[in-house]
Amino acid sequence: MRTLSATGAVGSPADQATVRRLNLGLLMRSLAAGGPRSRARLAEDTGLNKATVSSLVTELVDRGLVTEGIIQRRGVGRPGRTIEVNVGVVRCIGLELNVDYLAGVITDLTGRVLARRRMSLPMLDLGPARAMGQVAEMAGELVAGCGATPNQVQTLHLSLPGLIDIDAGVLAYGPNLRWRQVDVVHTLMGRLRWAGTRIAVDNDANLGAMAEYASGPSAGSNNLLYLVGEIGVGAGMIIDGRIVRGATGFAGEVGHMPIGDPTVQCGCGRRGCWETAVGMNAVVDAVSADRGDRLREGDMTARLAEIVRRAEAGDARTLAALTSAGRNLGVGASVLANLLDPEVIIFGGHFAALEKYVADAVSAEMRSRVLGGEVMACRIEYSTLGFEAPALGAAHAGIDSLINDPTLVLVAQ
Repeated sequence: MRTLSATGAVGSPADQATVRRLNLGLLMRSLAAGGPRSRARLAEDTGLNKATVSSLVTELVDRGLVTEGIIQRRGVGRPGRTIEVNVGVVRCIGLELNVDYLAGVITDLTGRVLARRRMSLPMLDLGPARAMGQVAEMAGELVAGCGATPNQVQTLHLSLPGLIDIDAGVLAYGPNLRWRQVDVVHTLMGRLRWAGTRIAVDNDANLGAMAEYASGPSAGSNNLLYLVGEIGVGAGMIIDGRIVRGATGFAGEVGHMPIGDPTVQCGCGRRGCWETAVGMNAVVDAVSADRGDRLREGDMTARLAEIVRRAEAGDARTLAALTSAGRNLGVGASVLANLLDPEVIIFGGHFAALEKYVADAVSAEMRSRVLGGEVMACRIEYSTLGFEAPALGAAHAGIDSLINDPTLVLVAQ
């Protein structure tokens, strides 16, 4: 399992407690990346002395983060037990709320999914208050679904489309949800009343990128660009192993680059945004024969299934619309490739679901527009994680926080 780079205060003095916290994180990252090992081997791999490792392991056991496994017998001397990440205690929930659905997973500390849920919901009709009630209800269902209890849930991260103030726990603006200044974290704290759970909110594209970095085919790629296609379009950018958030935390709103048709209005109120050419609504509009077309009904999964059915049947209108969307997708992706020079660009959401019909057009535009030739040839991939990626990334964001700072988990009484 891959974890994103830990961050810390640059230039601040390290007292004894800080040093111990960092060493606990070092040990957890080593176990998460390399699997079970003896104390002696952990000392070798981390560069810590054996006495320090033994003390740190004892604390991690007390916090329920690691457990002692099988006895290793090799060479001379007393055999030692392996130390491994404890999969039986800590639980992390990841949820995604989007325009017309709510999805969630609950995982153990290794990222293994123990239960999952998905349901269609008209968020525009529900509004923020009732939508947060549905989020809290799904969180409870996930806990019950894997036989856990709320006091085992250490983290709950919610994915939302839009501009997120992660420090305040607020959705500042969700243009496609038409929500402004929604205090997500405190609302969920009040709904759930899970005293030991750390609740956070982040942008869906950022969390999709975290999922790909942690468990996708290109896991561990330190320069990764994830483009999520939903009603809107967003980018999660990992540069040198860290999520890029920008000065105000709003980086990645690439769906509003002005490279669409300047006569078409976007959900943000502006005209000519990229997502008006490649977002799900744009694809549906291009494929639909008229305003009464049943393609406009149902949630995203149903609409995608109908688009694929028409494409498979050879419908000329559908195939032309998807080729056009692929060209527009390649144009925008080439701008980002020239700007960021990533190792890999991963297309997620409906882009991945329509790979068969857009990939050739995307590749053609990328080949003709990305500078640098073979020197700057980034890979193009289509996500295998499906629409679950942001929820998975939300769970992994919680896991990362605990692995990088194990002192967040209280010692069991």
